[in-house]
Amino acid sequence: MPDRVAVLSDIHGVLPALEAVLAEPDVAAADLIVVTGDIAAGPQPVEVLDRLAGLGERVCWVRGNADRELVEARAGRPSPIGVSNWAATQLRDDQVGRLAALPLTVTLEVAGLGPVLFCHATPRDDEEVVLVDSRLERWAEVFAEVPAEVGTVVCGHTHMPFTRLVDRRFVVNPGSVGMPYGGPGAFWALLGPGVQLRRTLFDVDAACARIAAESTYPDAAAFADEYVRSRHSDTDALTVFAPRDGR
Repeated sequence: MPDRVAVLSDIHGVLPALEAVLAEPDVAAADLIVVTGDIAAGPQPVEVLDRLAGLGERVCWVRGNADRELVEARAGRPSPIGVSNWAATQLRDDQVGRLAALPLTVTLEVAGLGPVLFCHATPRDDEEVVLVDSRLERWAEVFAEVPAEVGTVVCGHTHMPFTRLVDRRFVVNPGSVGMPYGGPGAFWALLGPGVQLRRTLFDVDAACARIAAESTYPDAAAFADEYVRSRHSDTDALTVFAPRDGR
């Protein structure tokens, strides 16, 4: 049973943001790093996957919708997201195979929290949306098949950090490492024995310049300017996501 688990979600192929989080002392000292999906769909997909793979068994991988879409794009079913189609052409076969094998959920015992279920969007689907202000009926629907003993669910997908109680079950969204909505920085979470939402600040100007210089994605500079600089506020994102929450 790990005592301390660092949770990184929605890295989206942004290597400088990932490196900044991995350099955090609490991440370096964590017993386990759980990566909850949307790992490589961005301007530095090969580099991000190699960096995480280099950590070996310290990393537990969970599938996100963008990871699935990379595999699908590689198989000839294009994604509606341009950067995903480009990223799919960059990956090595072993990387595509790794993404194809990722599980939808992983449940781990974490010290102080008991069984924790890790997923990307919800436990039953890798792209449906739940938000900090989702109705309790909506949460009950997406948690219907979660075992009763699971007292904490960790999800990502919407790129906005939050914690909340849902009928005695704790929900944690660590936010996004590489594409944060609501302000720059790499957002993540530390579990055990409690839950901490964390934000790692790094030199955004240097990161954007590095992505533009090192990535061969044609729109790398624009991607970095929009997403690494966090041009979209949480208010913007909540407005866009709300209809997908069944409202």
